[in-house]
Formats: sequence, C-alpha cells, structure tokens
Amino acid sequence: MKRIITYSLILSVFLLGACQKDFLDRAPNDELTDETFWENEEHLRLAANALYANVKAKNTVDMENMGDNTLWPSTTMYQRIGSGNYNSDLNTLNTEWTTQYRGIRQANSFLKNYQKADVDDPMIAEKYAAEVRVIRGLMYLYLTEFWGDMPLVTEPLNIDELMIPRDPKEEVVDFVLNDLEDAAQYLPEEIPTGENLGRMNKGAALALKARIALYNERYDVAEDAAKRVMDMGVYELYSTGNPESDYKDLFTYAGKLANGNNKETIIARLSLEDEAMHNMSREVQVPDQVIRWNPTKSLVDTYLMEDGLPIDKSPLYNVENYEDVFANRDPRMVQTILEPGSEWGGRYDGRENNENPDTFQVPKFQSDGRGAVSLTGYYFTKYVEPSAVPTYNRDFNDFHLLRYAEVLLTYAEARFEQGELTQEDLDVTINLLRDRVGMKHMNLAELTANGLDIREEIRRERRVELALEGQRYFDIKRWRKGELLAKDVKGANVSWLPNPEIANNLRTDEEGFIIALTDRVFDPERHYLWPVPLPQLERNPDLEQNPGW
Repeated sequence: MKRIITYSLILSVFLLGACQKDFLDRAPNDELTDETFWENEEHLRLAANALYANVKAKNTVDMENMGDNTLWPSTTMYQRIGSGNYNSDLNTLNTEWTTQYRGIRQANSFLKNYQKADVDDPMIAEKYAAEVRVIRGLMYLYLTEFWGDMPLVTEPLNIDELMIPRDPKEEVVDFVLNDLEDAAQYLPEEIPTGENLGRMNKGAALALKARIALYNERYDVAEDAAKRVMDMGVYELYSTGNPESDYKDLFTYAGKLANGNNKETIIARLSLEDEAMHNMSREVQVPDQVIRWNPTKSLVDTYLMEDGLPIDKSPLYNVENYEDVFANRDPRMVQTILEPGSEWGGRYDGRENNENPDTFQVPKFQSDGRGAVSLTGYYFTKYVEPSAVPTYNRDFNDFHLLRYAEVLLTYAEARFEQGELTQEDLDVTINLLRDRVGMKHMNLAELTANGLDIREEIRRERRVELALEGQRYFDIKRWRKGELLAKDVKGANVSWLPNPEIANNLRTDEEGFIIALTDRVFDPERHYLWPVPLPQLERNPDLEQNPGW
C-alpha cells in the first residue's frame, strides 16, 4: 500500500494539477505533464496504480450507518442521511460528489493519454486501461445510486469545468455496463498475486457489471455477468473446513489476500502491516468508549433459526436470557454478532470482579472508561482482529468490497426476478453459502409449505451474508423499502439481562426492548435520491435539483 500512496502523489502532479505552458506553448523541463509523462510502460503502471487510491476503504463500512443494520454512537453524516434528517448543504454530499468526479477525471486523463506510451506489447497498455475502466465504473456506481441522473463525463474535466447538465441515469448505466464489458476482454482471469496483488481482473469487471445491472433491474444482464464469473472456475468461497469460524475468519488477518488462500474476494482495498493501517477492529470493540458499530435488533432478528425458519415461525426460538438470543441460529449470526463466551477486545463486560475480561459475557451500558459500551446491547465480531483492538491505527485487515458470495447472491436474485429460479440454482448459489457454515439448505418446496415469501428469503440471505459490508442502504433503496429507514432503532430486551439495573439509563418500549434512536423519517417522494449538493447547484444551475428537495 505504500507504493499506492507514492503513486498517488506522482499522479497528483500530472492528473490533478494542470501544468501551465509558457508563452511558446512548451512543456516545462522540470515538471511532469501530459507531454512528458506518457512515455513508457512504467509510466502507465505508475498512473494505473495511483487510480487505486480511489477505491473505497473503511468508508465502505462507514456507509453501513445509512442502513438499518447498525447504529453509530454519535451523529455522523452517513447516519444523518440514513435518518432522513439532512439537506443539500450536508458536507458529505458535496464530498462524495467531488471525490467521485475527481477520480473520474483521473481515469479519463489516463484513458486519453495511455496510447501515447511506447510499449513492447500493446495488450499491456490495454490491460492497464481496462483496470482504470473498472475503477471508473465503481465511481459511477456510487454517483448514480446516490443521485440518479448524473453528468456523464469521458474527458478529463476538473470539478470547476464540470458545467454541463445531468444525463439520464439509464444512459450512464448503459455506458458503464458497456465499458465494463470492454474492460473484461483485456483483463486476465487468474487472481492477481505477488506485486499484482489486489489489481482488477476479468472477474472484477464482470462482478461489478453484475452488481450494477442488479441495482438497475437489468436482471438478464446481471444473471449473465454473474454466471460468467461462476463459470470461470477461478473463484470459490473461503473455507478451511471449519464451519464454526471460516465466515468470520475471512474478515480477519486469516482471510487477507496476501496470505494466498482467499479465492473469494474479487475487489478489495488492501492493507499491509506498517503500511496504510487503520482502526477498524478497535472501533468495533473499543474497550473504553461506546463502540462505533452497534448491531440493531432488526439485524439480529433477521437471522433464521437452524431449522431454516424465521424466529416468529420456529419452535426453536425461546428467549428468556440474553444468551438464548444466540442459541440454535444460523451460524453466521455468532460469526457476525458477538456471542456470550466469545473472545473479544472490549475487556470489562459489565460484571463486577470479572475474572476473565477477555471473554464477553453481558453488554455494558454505562460509559465509565472501563469497557466497551453498547447502545443496543449487541456487539459485532465480524471485521474484528482481537489482537488489533488494544492498539490505535495498527489494524491491517483488508476491506472486502466485492466477494464471490455476492456474485452467487446476485445470480439467485436475478434468476428469481425473471421467474426462472430453480432448486438447482439455489444449490449452486445460496446453499453453497450455507454449506460453508453448516446451515440448513434453502429449499423451495419447504419455503412454500411454510408460507414463506421466496423473494423475501432471498433478500434475507443477502442481508445476512453481506452485513457490515456497506450494501444494506443500497439494497433498501433499490427494493423500494425506504419505510424501514423510518423505524426506531432498537436493541436487546433489558429483561433478558442477568442484571437489568445496568440498563436503567436506557429508554425501552412497552415490551422492554431498548430504543436506541428515534425521530427517523423517510419521505418516498425525495429520500430515494440524495439532493444535488448546494455548492454544485450554485456553481452550475443547469444540474437542477432532485424532486422533493
């Protein structure tokens, strides 16, 4: 990752700051410009590498706060967006707009100039260009999901030159899908290793195409792209044969791409020890403050029982004590949500005279600097490397932006939405995910017999598998389920606690469930799209504001 930072600095010289020519229109001898940089393969590699700085890192997990899976302890910009209590002057709106377009400008500059380079094999240049197209596709994905119609820019305009009206979202999506298809033709199928670790390949182009197509209800395109990734025979679910920990381990050091045993992650933002480190594990279980990601009752209730039935239908669900919540559930629950008796980094767990503070027992609600405090009574264990919790910015987990698991989920959903889903489809997609953790298979006949909605069960599977990976908000919007964002955020039931008095400071509903956040709103006339940021409208009125804002 150190080389990415270095390359980003180099790139900023010739892609971000346009060098002024002198009055004779000559390129300065002491500065990098388009006239002096694009000369050889090394230049292309430097420029392509620098584009990877635009791939989201921990902020893809931060975006989980816009959905209903988790709650941040203080008011953040993403949380304000998820609660519906924001306007066009919110800083994050303009930051996302300018950041994505700045990256697009960098990509456009590369694509305009890369053919100038003198390379022995033209296919090498095309491969780098294809990688850049995939990264540009990621940026257009966020822009169109946030705002809908957006200016389609294919020239290296900077943000101050972007004085054009918005293009229809459908046209932008068409462009990106075609661009990704073109990119796939020049990218290798094999998973990059060695010095190429983390680079975009053919699977990345097709998997991203599948996601964008699914988001935009191009179900036939999504099915085709996902199936092509499946048929490549390159990817497989991460598994060491230990169903009790494999899913969780994928998001720890054990599942890092650098280890060479992860063939599931397709697009990631890599972290290496002593280089580009972060604070993810500590923030999840910070031992002397309120944790940053508080799992919600809504997420906890989503996990099926081990008999394959929801908690409101299964005879196995019988909760009298806090630990009962975790009993007999889909095994991914305890590999995502911290179960009593598990190793953790939160230390003090709410009990006096605790003899084993490294083992979690009960939640803590009073903030006194002596242990991890939860707003909902739940803690995540996913994305936690216990050894990194006591440290500060010394975590080097990879961030997994797109996994083979998502490709399988996309294929199943696309098949269903076209009315073509079969049991065989489930067995090569969702049931593979369940096999990894030893969960009962999804069976179409059983779903029907139990009165379960197949669409909702496929969506449940996606929520469970991809929890804390930054996709829930986008799924809620594309499924037109915005009303979920208007609900109060709730947590555990205080009556389940061995010492309910530790939650005396909390507000609860009539059944005893913690009310962690209220006053959320969702207006379907406007909240399915973000407002165009005020600074952009002031600069360019031709953009026009989105409906309702």
